[in-house]
Amino acid sequence: MRQLQRRNAYFATVHGDDAIIDAAVANRGKTRILAVTVLTSLDDKDVASLGFQGDVRTLVLRRAKAALARGCDGIVTSGLETAAVRAELGPKLLVVVPGIRLVKTADDQKRTVDVEDAFRYGADYIVVGRPIRTAADPAAAAADIQRRIGSLFAAAPV
Repeated sequence: MRQLQRRNAYFATVHGDDAIIDAAVANRGKTRILAVTVLTSLDDKDVASLGFQGDVRTLVLRRAKAALARGCDGIVTSGLETAAVRAELGPKLLVVVPGIRLVKTADDQKRTVDVEDAFRYGADYIVVGRPIRTAADPAAAAADIQRRIGSLFAAAPV
């Protein structure tokens, strides 16, 4: 965290473990701490095989509550759980949604949403990697995503 402060990092993501969160929060400086809840590559079957009680949604909510209680500024979670987090915790936490897919794909990410749904469900930020990196024209793909975001918010009531 001290290294990140020297680089003026805006966000730092940390594992959703209590001790790791506590250490990051204690040394954050101006950096906002985001706790990773459950990786988007995991589904209910995977979290059960890892020994967690309950389904993904239950685990995400438990970790989101713990992150808030421990002083995190936000969480990283699938868009599929974002509405539940918002319903339970309101706007108290920033929500960053990775695993954005522009179309349904069969890859290693099991809990994905598209750009529009991520924001409709309550995301503050999205993380888009592969849809840009693997596009035939990455600049055009990035511009299209920006257009989609702009259209979504232009259509939103004020």
